Amino acid sequence: MAAQFQFVMRAGPNIGKVFPLEGPEISIGREGTNTIAINDVEVSRKHARMELRGPAYLIQDLGSTNGTFVNGQRVTSPQVLNPGDSISLGEGIVLSYESAFDPNATMMSANISRPAPTEVPVPAPVAAAPVPVQAPPSSAAPVYSGQVPAGPVPVAPTPAKRRFPVWLIIVILALLVICACIAFFVIIDQLNLWCRVVPFLVPLLGGTCA
Repeated sequence: MAAQFQFVMRAGPNIGKVFPLEGPEISIGREGTNTIAINDVEVSRKHARMELRGPAYLIQDLGSTNGTFVNGQRVTSPQVLNPGDSISLGEGIVLSYESAFDPNATMMSANISRPAPTEVPVPAPVAAAPVPVQAPPSSAAPVYSGQVPAGPVPVAPTPAKRRFPVWLIIVILALLVICACIAFFVIIDQLNLWCRVVPFLVPLLGGTCA
């Protein structure tokens, strides 16, 4: 009966080596009497044991010195393995649990020692040159000293001075003269100075000067 599952060594003394998993029980350790013997100081003489339960294997640590890990988690009780799991024995041995009929796993095992292809750097696309943005034309260009303007420069009109009408001035002057005359005659009358100041008006007013 062909093996349904297999171990592929990803790290350790024999990278890429395939260990077919056959039989209901499989022992893993450094001694040659184990089903899978790995001669490395990281591996204990009786390191781990696997048992077939239905369609899958269970793995159990046998009190090894450096421990057994599944996907980075230490095994403390029997644990079911799934295709794609990574089993570490200590820190230096890494086994990949795979299906024996997985073509991708076989291809990976065959190409594990090949160097990775060198990636050819793809030149970055050249960015297009930015299009200069033209500033909108100004409504009126400033005129500098010594520069001849292209056309006549508009001059703001000077507000006309407000003048008083002539007739209003004449009326005001006449009123001032009348007021002055009235004040003059009132003062003369109050001081009884008619005969001294304007004796020629006394007879016209029906009076006499002594």
